[in-house]
Amino acid sequence: MGGDLRDSLYPSTAFNPRLVWTGACLFAVGLIVAFAYAWGERTGIRALRQGVEHRLDIYAGGLQSELTRYDYLPGVLSLNKDVIALLQDPGNPQWLARVNHYLETVNRKAGSSEIYVMDMEGLTLAASNWNRPPSFVGRNFSYRPYFIDAAKGLPGRFYGIGTVSHTPGYYFSYGIYHDGKMLGVAAVKVDLDKLDDAWLRADEKVLVVDENGVIFLTSVPAWKFKTLAPLSPHTMERLAVTRQYHRAGSLAPLGMAEISRLPDGTRVIQFASEPGQQEASGNFLQPSYLLQSRPIPGTQWKLMALSNIAPIHARARNTAIAAALAMGFLSILVLYLQQRRRTVVQSLAASAALQRAHDQLERKVAARTEALSNANRHLQTEIAERRRAEEELKSTMEELVQAGKMAALGQMAASITHELNQPLAALRTLADNAAVLLQRGRLADAEENLAMIGQLTGRMGKITGQLKKFARKSPALLKPTSIAVTVAEACFLLEQRLRQERITLKIDVPEHACAYCDGNRLEQVLVNLLGNAIDAMMHSDDRQMEIQVRQFDDWVSIAVRDSGPGIPDELMHRLFEPFFTTKEPGAGLGLGLAISAGIVRDFGGILRAHNRPEGGAAFVLQLRPAKLEETVDV
Repeated sequence: MGGDLRDSLYPSTAFNPRLVWTGACLFAVGLIVAFAYAWGERTGIRALRQGVEHRLDIYAGGLQSELTRYDYLPGVLSLNKDVIALLQDPGNPQWLARVNHYLETVNRKAGSSEIYVMDMEGLTLAASNWNRPPSFVGRNFSYRPYFIDAAKGLPGRFYGIGTVSHTPGYYFSYGIYHDGKMLGVAAVKVDLDKLDDAWLRADEKVLVVDENGVIFLTSVPAWKFKTLAPLSPHTMERLAVTRQYHRAGSLAPLGMAEISRLPDGTRVIQFASEPGQQEASGNFLQPSYLLQSRPIPGTQWKLMALSNIAPIHARARNTAIAAALAMGFLSILVLYLQQRRRTVVQSLAASAALQRAHDQLERKVAARTEALSNANRHLQTEIAERRRAEEELKSTMEELVQAGKMAALGQMAASITHELNQPLAALRTLADNAAVLLQRGRLADAEENLAMIGQLTGRMGKITGQLKKFARKSPALLKPTSIAVTVAEACFLLEQRLRQERITLKIDVPEHACAYCDGNRLEQVLVNLLGNAIDAMMHSDDRQMEIQVRQFDDWVSIAVRDSGPGIPDELMHRLFEPFFTTKEPGAGLGLGLAISAGIVRDFGGILRAHNRPEGGAAFVLQLRPAKLEETVDV
């Protein structure tokens, strides 16, 4: 017993090689799919990085070429004698006009934005836009870093937004010397925004940031004059002094954040909010970018390229899916070959066992045939016995119904005897009187007595005829039956008893009420229900009984109600059980309601009982409706 208990508490787990093999295969497939995804991602990033590095060389070369293209111009101006003369005599209108025209011609041929000459105080004396508003002539740019560097004898380089033209550009500046003395500063403004047009066609996002992290050249217009990170208050104050990004907005941060770093140090970044793209696409899931950068020689700028790595992830997923499909196909192929081998083995085994099974089958068929023959004979015997039992049950039921009738007649015997004794006593008296009247010659009075004798004889015949009809033994025959006629005949049988018990009977039966049933048996049910109601009111002061009939589309309802004490709740469910009775011992066998319920079921109806709210009990019959014009002899 102890061993059984241990076995039930700690069931043994048998080693299943198939489950282990399946788990190992699934694990291997998972590793291969993960390796395929990692390999596809690594290969894609390597190819993307190499391509972007090559294009970064091209972008950097183009930007450097654009910067060096104009680097010579400020130095050329120091060789012009008119420029030297103007700086030595700023108020001479002749030198001013000649220098303005000279600067305008050089600017047009060089393709620069503007060229202008300033004295040592930063005041612009002559400019290429001398005749175009807004002109630089008379403007003081001493606060600009490119002027400050040139005034110190250094070559000035500066990118910023013009405070006069309000357009961005790159400024070159050199000091103008004569006999070793600096007389002024020459400056050239170049428009670099045309580089953005070439970058717009690039697959990646290209941007150039200055030493402060401000984006001033980019292939994404919405990023221009944004910052890679929030600027410090000191930097914002310094930019305000130089007016580098005059009227460029608040220099808001772009919200770039590093989310991962590749083994080679390449960063993967994502934007918290990508200006100009989220609103257009409605996609709130920001993409990830591969960030590659390089410095621009000769400047403090940095050239950066952002490549969307979503296509790389998509190709890596496709590679992993392809690997999974290949492994799935290979697994299916292996399973097919195993199943094929197993099928061949099973086929050989089946061929070997087929002959043995054939011999066994023949023996089993012979045995089963004999068993089936015996079973068939036994079944036929059971069917015959069941039919005899059904016939006996039907006969018993008929006898039970007839016994119920006789029991009802026995209960009515006293009242019927009283009903017949009165007419018999009257008949004897009337007959004696008629003889005396005839002897005395009073023929008229004798005829009157004889007429009364005839009426009494007819009443007695009606009573005995109704009793004979009620007691008649006949099979149930369902047909359209008038409910009014049946109710009247049942009440006639109990008329004397109702008078003796001083019971007030109310009958509410429509003349057209008709149902499919056997009239004689329905009369038996009503007599039983009415008799039970009379017995129930035996000790009641208020003795009222009601028969109410209602015909609906789906059924005919016959309700028998009394004013007795009602049916106890604990006995309600046993009312229709055979041999169950609430009457005193010897008053009945308890079969009346059981027989009545069986008769109603044979009609296809229902007999149920309930207590009335105002007191007393009610028995309700529900029968199938019929049309009155179909009614035949009841």
